[in-house]
Amino acid sequence: MKTKITELFGIEYPIILPGMSWISVPELVAAVSNAGGIGYLATGPLSPAKTRESIRRIKALTNKPFGVGITLLMPGAHENAMVAIEEKVPVLNISLGKGEDLIKKVHAYNGKVIATVTTVQHALAAQKSGADALQVTGYEAAAHGSQVPTLVLIPAVVDAVKIPVVAIGGIADGRGMAAAFALGAEGIGMGTRLSITKESPVHDFCKKKQLESGIEDTIYSNRFDSLYCRVFKTPSAEKAYKQGRNLRKGFKASLAIAKAVDIPWMKLVTAASSSPKGEKSERPKESGANSGSASKPKEKKSLMDKMLKVPKMGMNLMHIAQAYVDIQHATETGDLDKGFYLSGQVQGIIHDIPTVAEVINRTVKEFLKIQEEIAAKIK
Repeated sequence: MKTKITELFGIEYPIILPGMSWISVPELVAAVSNAGGIGYLATGPLSPAKTRESIRRIKALTNKPFGVGITLLMPGAHENAMVAIEEKVPVLNISLGKGEDLIKKVHAYNGKVIATVTTVQHALAAQKSGADALQVTGYEAAAHGSQVPTLVLIPAVVDAVKIPVVAIGGIADGRGMAAAFALGAEGIGMGTRLSITKESPVHDFCKKKQLESGIEDTIYSNRFDSLYCRVFKTPSAEKAYKQGRNLRKGFKASLAIAKAVDIPWMKLVTAASSSPKGEKSERPKESGANSGSASKPKEKKSLMDKMLKVPKMGMNLMHIAQAYVDIQHATETGDLDKGFYLSGQVQGIIHDIPTVAEVINRTVKEFLKIQEEIAAKIK
């Protein structure tokens, strides 16, 4: 196939594995790249040392182009980005923040940058910053998708910008790929579909439950990690949606995160102190057993006391930290009673667990067949 995305990245098929934390690990990234698409390493949960180790592992597993995902809102993101740049990764995927300086550094060694956006406004800003392409994530997607469906969002962005667009959200096969290209996209991303494959590190129980579930069995809310996010519908997810999160549990989780990504706790707090512009809160008021301030020790000042002095900072950190721990727990152990699992609405049209190569090959085959059928109908 030949599209602006295949030419830009030097790949065979315009199919992308997004950078999904605890899922887009070196083995899955390499499998997608080896099958003709391109995978992005998820660096959100990684320290700079782990990021470098993971990039070198991918290089050992494939000689094809691959990418590294950098969520700029997250603590340690800049350090991980610099590691990726030092390693001269072919593609850098940036999201949730401005990355002009990083883009210049990537372009200096002839690398490419694709920015993930969820609004026309952010798409225009990313284009102005120098991004080579856009990854546009619609409402249907797992995790942080737009509040606008892919069917409307993609043509709106395509009309507004001059750089190529990759469509993500609601795509799991050749039918979705054909629809995305009809909307003006030059490539597609398939996070949920590629996470339900033999090479995916997702726990087998999670994969099995997704195959048993329908398109309605997800929840979209900003009560999980402070941003609008889609998760698999489970009793624990429904409870969090209705009741909010526990501040003290979130504080404890934040300490674990700081240790895992090897950064000072206060830097983590600072990074969580603000949400991207335009995000609206729908969190319930904290009260009773869920209120961190209700049981706050009065006799001793602590890190938690300092956090509570800035309500927005505390609430954001509470949501992000608990989500981090709960999503990792479910993804790695399959415990959907206590953890959360990110899943897109396309889970309801996925019915098997094939290899990555099988997914990509049959998606392309179906896409080409649909194109031929449509062409025949309009003659």
